[in-house]
Amino acid sequence: MPKDVFQILQERGFVEWCSDPEELSTVFKARLVSGYIGFDPTADSLHVGHLVPIMGLAWLQRAGHQPIAVAGGGTGLIGDPSGKTKERQLLTLEQVESNMVSIRKQIEHFLDFNCGESSAKIVNNYTWLSKLGLLEFLRDIGKYFTVNFMIARDYVKTRLEDPDKFITYTEFSYILLQAYDFYHLYKHDNCILQMGGNDQQVNIIAGIDLIRKKLGGKAYGLTYPLLLTASGQKFGKTEEGTVWLSPSRTTPYKFYQYWINTDDRDVSKFLKLFTFLPLDEVDAIMAEHNDHPEMRLAQRRLAYEVTRVVHGDKTVERVKKVSEILFGESYSLEDLTQDLLEEIRLEVPSGHVSEVPSPLVDIMTKVGACSSKSEARRLIRSGAVTINGEKALEENCMVCERDFLYGKYLLLKLGKKRYHLIELNK
Repeated sequence: MPKDVFQILQERGFVEWCSDPEELSTVFKARLVSGYIGFDPTADSLHVGHLVPIMGLAWLQRAGHQPIAVAGGGTGLIGDPSGKTKERQLLTLEQVESNMVSIRKQIEHFLDFNCGESSAKIVNNYTWLSKLGLLEFLRDIGKYFTVNFMIARDYVKTRLEDPDKFITYTEFSYILLQAYDFYHLYKHDNCILQMGGNDQQVNIIAGIDLIRKKLGGKAYGLTYPLLLTASGQKFGKTEEGTVWLSPSRTTPYKFYQYWINTDDRDVSKFLKLFTFLPLDEVDAIMAEHNDHPEMRLAQRRLAYEVTRVVHGDKTVERVKKVSEILFGESYSLEDLTQDLLEEIRLEVPSGHVSEVPSPLVDIMTKVGACSSKSEARRLIRSGAVTINGEKALEENCMVCERDFLYGKYLLLKLGKKRYHLIELNK
């Protein structure tokens, strides 16, 4: 018997709004529920802001229900104006299709597509939206929406009232297309639930109303909170920009570090939202963390769990070790595997040398690790320089080809936190 996932989502902090919470909870207990979330493929990767809806789908499936991910191949050609102050740049069909391939692979990390009646599905709304004729759509769908209702939307009013802004008919029609998605999935896939961020509440209600008016059916909506960090920053943003799920956009190490840097005020909430850890285990982690907050135990566990799901077991172990090395924890020569060094190369300053043997002082200056030979000598004399984890004892020591690990890499550490990776060009 499927479980009441509504209670699970409430306890973990997912539920901001629900169209009929008591009735939906009863339905969850009585039958298998198919629920969907839409992802507009506006980029070739999802970002950490998408993790809340993805985890919502994952919990839906873990409770014995069926998750449906709708890749907005059709709506992605239009662009959702919700929460936007200006028109999105429209994508070509080729861009949308390319982005969808990458997004599907990322979603597959969270959902099981081979587990019987609760198997996840990914569908592309271009499949049905591209077949709609304009006259048919206006006659059969458009008549259920009043202009009064659509103009009342905040993002529409804001642009209409500002003489320097505008909203196009293309964007204005988006709410009808999303409502039609829900209608189509209800009719053809027995999908009775749409979920999304709280900025989607009105769009979801539009779909619920369309299903009721056209089919006499009962559908439900549920929205998640739009997250801000305790410091007031938009979740998923850093000084460097968006934190992406794709390793080619955000390296696994930087992804891991994003979670390590979670504010103490947010870490309990994030453990509940972004991991599959049982709540009693989260409580135990937080109790231990609160006893020794300087050790950042909760952040370390959060970073490990999220990175493991997104990037896999091998990658998380590697970036965990990279983090330990770069933040001054002890390591041995055996720890410096080739994969690890290649990960470090992406995260620290690097330089190249081609002539060895050479004095270490000359190399440090040449690759920019030090501004002068006198600075390099001073650091070596003070015992602040290590080569591949071994302290450099002589300021006149020579670096030979055998010092380069795997015939290629030499890892310098200067002081407590400065690193420089030197590559040998033969």
